[in-house]
Formats: sequence, structure tokens, C-alpha cells
Amino acid sequence: MSDTSRLTRAEFLRLVAAAGAALTVGVPGLAAKRAMRTKPIPKSGEQLPVIGLGTSRAFDVDREPKGWAARMEVIRTHIEGGGKVIDSSPMYGRAESVVGDMLKSLGLRDRAFIATKVWTEGRQDGIDQMEESMRLFHTDRIELMQVHNLVDTATHLKTLRKWKDQGRVRYIGITHWTSSALDDLIDVVKREPLDFVQMAYSLDEREAEARLMPLLHDKGVAMLVNRPYQRGSLFRRVRGKKLPAWAVEFDCESWGQMFLKFILSHPAATCVIPATRKPKHMRDNLGAGYGRLPDAAQRKRIAAFWEGV
Repeated sequence: MSDTSRLTRAEFLRLVAAAGAALTVGVPGLAAKRAMRTKPIPKSGEQLPVIGLGTSRAFDVDREPKGWAARMEVIRTHIEGGGKVIDSSPMYGRAESVVGDMLKSLGLRDRAFIATKVWTEGRQDGIDQMEESMRLFHTDRIELMQVHNLVDTATHLKTLRKWKDQGRVRYIGITHWTSSALDDLIDVVKREPLDFVQMAYSLDEREAEARLMPLLHDKGVAMLVNRPYQRGSLFRRVRGKKLPAWAVEFDCESWGQMFLKFILSHPAATCVIPATRKPKHMRDNLGAGYGRLPDAAQRKRIAAFWEGV
């Protein structure tokens, strides 16, 4: 483990033990429910839990004990609560290194579905960056490697197809986060064989719903959904407001769960990856993966309600 100047080995081991003890109480409200809902990856049929974990900003941290312990509990809560997907990128500072060290220390690497990205230009620079990601994650195979924000897409997809054939990556994809890139994403999806596309989709940003998501569904491409809370703006919009009573009809217990369940009820949305550094938020996010999802009529009701908020 690098950079232990602020966290001794003994302190680190105590944090591992404390994180494990904290999880023995389980995820509130989930014990009485069945396993987390999954959706198939269309190209393989592999079932993927619908709630993932994003690491942008939240895991770009040093080894300060308190912050380290909280994030370690987030990862443990995520996986023990039924999640699997952890999404990262070289763009996210120290996130790959932090997540890799935590998974290794907690013995949870084999239970995680690592999704990371290549974010550079040029064939060799891309190879070097992906090799470094594997080193940071302490692995010789990444579950999903994505071309981040469509940077030098054709070059990296050529490398990734070879790596997939060699078994170095299991799935390949592309990502973006802004609706201004929808035309470019659609163009790549139409002409390239992809397993995944990652894009923003939420009650406040539904542009992908009209063209991209139907295309993904038709072509059998899985979708990871980023920015489901629009960096907290959805919560700010409902601050001080009560959750509608009819939310119980689809087993929703919080605003966050309503936001996530709305996303997941779309047939094209495979897994949503909200980022968090707080275990209590991770537990709440996990709750959206259990119980019923809104049906078509309930989706319309949520959308109409949101327009009036």
C-alpha cells in the first residue's frame, strides 16, 4: 500500500476490522426482502445487480483514517448489500488506487465488477494507462473497460477488441456525461460492436430517453447510468417536501430511491452508479435495488409529479 504516512499498518488493520463489524448489522430494511434485482447484460446474459457505485470525487482521497474508514465501509456495504459494479477512471484522481487497495484488503475483489476507463490519446498511451489501471486494481483482468468521454474512441476500441479476445477485459464500452454528446454516442453505437454505453439519465436530464436508450435496447447494448442525482440538485429541489404516499406502491422509502427506481424502470437502464462517500447513503441507494419498480403508469405519474415540484 502506497502513501502510509498518515495511516500506519496497525491503524489500517483496525479500520478493516471495524468496517467488518459495522456490516454485521446488515442493510436496514433489506434483510426481509429477496436478493437484489438484477438485469442481464444483453451480449452475454450475465446478470448484473442494478445498483452500482460511482467513485468520481467521492474516492479521490488520501489515507486520513476517518475518511478512509468511511469509504471502506461504503465498499463493504455495497457488496454485502447485494451490489457488484464499481465504476472508476484515471480521470478521478486517486480513486482507482483507493478502491483497488480497499478491495484487496477487504478480500472482496472477486465479488466486484470493476468498470474503469481509458482517458488519453494515442494507442500506446492508452495501453500504458490501462496497464496502470490493472496494477492499481491488483488484477490482470478488468470486467469492463470504457473509452471515457469518447477520447480517441476508434484507436482505443481497436485495442480493446484485441484485449477482449485475449481475455484481458470481459466487456468494452464508451461513456459520456452530457446530453450535448448524444449524437456522437449514437453514431458510435450504430457503427461499433459494443457491450456497454455509460451516459447520464435522470428525472432532470431525460434527453437520452428519446433516441439513445431505444437504440441501446434494440441493439442489445447494456447501459450504465451516471449522474442520477445530478450532483445533488434533485435532492435540493425536494428539500423540505414529503415523499408522496403513493411511492409505497413500488416499495420506495426515500427520495433517493424514487430517483433511482424511476431510472431503473426504463428497459434500457441496466445499472445505475451513484457516487457516495457516506455509508448511510450507500445503504439508501441499495434499497432502490429491492422490491418493485414503477410500471409504465407509475413512471408517468412520477414524471408528472416532478414537473410540479
